[in-house]
Amino acid sequence: MIFSSSKKFIFFAVPKTGTHAVREVLRPLLGSDDWEQQMLTGRMLSPVPEIANIGHGHISYRQLTDAVGQDLVASCFSFAIVRHPIDRFMSVCAFLARTDPNYTDDPVAWAKRAFGFERFRQRVLVRPQSDLLTDDKGELALSFIGRYEQLGDDLGQICDELGAPLVQLRRRNVTSNEKPKIHSDNGFLRELEAFYSDDFSLLGYDRS
Repeated sequence: MIFSSSKKFIFFAVPKTGTHAVREVLRPLLGSDDWEQQMLTGRMLSPVPEIANIGHGHISYRQLTDAVGQDLVASCFSFAIVRHPIDRFMSVCAFLARTDPNYTDDPVAWAKRAFGFERFRQRVLVRPQSDLLTDDKGELALSFIGRYEQLGDDLGQICDELGAPLVQLRRRNVTSNEKPKIHSDNGFLRELEAFYSDDFSLLGYDRS
């Protein structure tokens, strides 16, 4: 997450949607009282204790409003980048299995086995993206939601809104593992589509 009181914007970082490339574009805009929370490229914590104690940078709209108040959040331009739920799940699996030598034997079997554990499904990297972006009524609460699939164009719109120049995007946090070919297993694909049903309906992605 990035919270800029000087520029009046909030970036909600959805995992595996190019967030670290986006952060690089946004950081030059930040003033001395603005803050960022992330752990992957160095420990950066919010000055708000309730947010810092979450321990990672993927803060939800509801967590932030509980900590700083809905009026403050509503006064800012808030945005996030999202990704097709199945493609994102495949990327998450490849990322989480990057140190597991058994993954390359059968990536789909690894993904199915991992998904069978409730603890795995509840990880912030795995949970539906909409969980991070909705209010208490289950409605999308952000000013703008861009798509990973058209990241350059949508980030350009964000920069226009912020009055900032759009710099060249660089790829960051790219996983070298092959993604599991989930579409080869219809049963598992239907299971994932049910799990991510809110993402499909709220974010406007087509099911396979």
